[in-house]
Amino acid sequence: MPKTYSESERSYIKKRLIKEATLCLERFGMRKTTVDELVKRTKIPKGTFYLFYESKELLFFDVFCIFHDELHQKLLKEIAAIKDDITPDKLTALILGLYKFVDRSFLLNFMTNGEMEFLIQRLPSEIVEAHAEKDDFSMEVLVSLVPGMKAGNIKAFSAALRGIFLTMLHKHEIGEDIFDDALKLMIHGIVLQMFEEESV
Repeated sequence: MPKTYSESERSYIKKRLIKEATLCLERFGMRKTTVDELVKRTKIPKGTFYLFYESKELLFFDVFCIFHDELHQKLLKEIAAIKDDITPDKLTALILGLYKFVDRSFLLNFMTNGEMEFLIQRLPSEIVEAHAEKDDFSMEVLVSLVPGMKAGNIKAFSAALRGIFLTMLHKHEIGEDIFDDALKLMIHGIVLQMFEEESV
């Protein structure tokens, strides 16, 4: 019979799993990290791992979602700080800063080495779809926080910003010496359209 854990024990174990999975992701990558390595690092029985996650892929997806949510909260906080004086240029700078933060994080390597695609292919489709819907909702919240920004087609704006983010995977082909300028131009173009007046 599996051991039962108190709420505080469950919370502690989950935090440890997330922390160790993040460290493993940065050092070894997802594919080279095994469940055995994760339980060894967290000092839990292997059976306990499966009380929390059905697979290591679901754990790594949690790591990705936590990082994603932290980025989103960072952006919302920065928007709130200049809410009354936000302009397309300021919003462009905020989004560009966020992209640059990702560029320096584990996430970009996770995507460029194919591990993100590998992970998505192994996740249940309903989880992937729920995450995409959450992204669209995040954009809706962003739109509501910025005075003067039109609601328009929120899903299209959200998808366009995701598309721009994905260009980071092709920095070498685009040209590393000009990439930052190109990224800024693409973000600014989307932001300008978000601020445009609704056509009559």
